[in-house]
Amino acid sequence: MVQGNLCTIFSVFHGKVSLCRNYSVTLYDFLDIRLALIDKDMEIINTVKELKERISALRNDNKTIGLVPTMGALHEGHASLVRRSVQENDVTVVSIFLNPTQFNDPKDLERYPRTLDSDCKLLEECGAQIAFAPSVAEVYPEPDTRHFSYPPTDEVMEGARRPGHFNGVCQIVSKLFYMADPDRAYFGEKDYQQIAVIRRMVEDLGFRLEIVPCPVIREDNGLARSSRNALLAPEEKAIAPNIYRILQESKSLGLSVDETRDWCVEQINAIDGLEVEYYSIVDGDTLADVHSWDEAESIVGCITVYCGKTPIRLIDHTRYK
Repeated sequence: MVQGNLCTIFSVFHGKVSLCRNYSVTLYDFLDIRLALIDKDMEIINTVKELKERISALRNDNKTIGLVPTMGALHEGHASLVRRSVQENDVTVVSIFLNPTQFNDPKDLERYPRTLDSDCKLLEECGAQIAFAPSVAEVYPEPDTRHFSYPPTDEVMEGARRPGHFNGVCQIVSKLFYMADPDRAYFGEKDYQQIAVIRRMVEDLGFRLEIVPCPVIREDNGLARSSRNALLAPEEKAIAPNIYRILQESKSLGLSVDETRDWCVEQINAIDGLEVEYYSIVDGDTLADVHSWDEAESIVGCITVYCGKTPIRLIDHTRYK
């Protein structure tokens, strides 16, 4: 039996004073306490300097590193990326940073959900070892004037309608790659075009890492999980699943590419509260428009729909072949 003041024991073995009441504990009790304290807490890092130092130490120990870049407001879709990274790497780093340079609409940035505390709790439950949550000033101590251009991949669809968006994506993702030096980086396929652009950037800048695309995680009703879903009112959540339902139904109609596109737009617009911004059926690799099902080996339909009164901008896609 080891007896003594628990506060003293904590001071000697852990360097912390947590409790200042007298308890009698066995050696086994104390070891259980120590195991609960050691290597259980996820690190939360807020500065680039500290992250680089931590990564350098991990590299010296020959650890493999997975990176999951996020803008916060995490959900099950993000969790699936984190869990996969945890399975495939020694250490998983998750960035939580709401990047201002990829928002061309200030109002969109302002209303984006911010849930850091619950985000960190989710990451810890998924087994992530490091959460990197820097300030804007930490990431951009001075304006990033770099310009990225990868036509036609970044010029169509989102690129055409959100000027500067993909330049901002490339700015922040390249910075995170330099900071975290990952072996693998994980992205959800819901942002299909974003992955295509990032692949081009990786090739252009010569990063030695693997881009790992991960399947879309959906609600039971088919709605793609998205941080923006938190902004939907109950009645808007009720109609939003029609987007994916209609895209899926279009696969069995036997229509031409152009007829399929027009049918989807017409069906979605017929639902009160939904309005299609664009629906493009494209080559799955180059993202160039196709006009025949035989025109490419991989064909994907990418859509953006305004939902509700605010409205909330939702993106989704489906694979035709």
